[in-house]
Amino acid sequence: MVFAAGLGARMRPITEATPKPLVSVAGRTLIDRALDEFEKAGVERAIVNVHHLADQIETHLATRARPRVVISDERRLLLDQGGGIKKALPLIGNDPFFVCNTDAFWIDAARSNVLALADAFDPEMMDAALVYRRGPHEAAALRRRRG
Repeated sequence: MVFAAGLGARMRPITEATPKPLVSVAGRTLIDRALDEFEKAGVERAIVNVHHLADQIETHLATRARPRVVISDERRLLLDQGGGIKKALPLIGNDPFFVCNTDAFWIDAARSNVLALADAFDPEMMDAALVYRRGPHEAAALRRRRG
């Protein structure tokens, strides 16, 4: 599931006319970056929720062949992340699934974070697995503590 319904408030005024998932970074939209990673990992179907400037997102996604995109429409009421997942569960089914914000991506990562997450997930031992990256300040503090 790719979260694309938000208002993009922190990116105003850009997001007044362009939804945040369609903002380009280094020539590619944020949503395409997320969906491209899922495609590389072999994900066949992605649920994308829409609300703010939803028509633009749907038009953009109509050109994608893989992964196949299924829209979860939140035009009438923005549900936030938990509500968005709950609404999309009938589309997702009972199998484990990825959740992705479009503004969280790595450029030129040594290994796909999507594949690393899938490899780390053990449904017998856990309900969820998260990807976390230390920022430069945290990494420096950890090095100082280790001596």
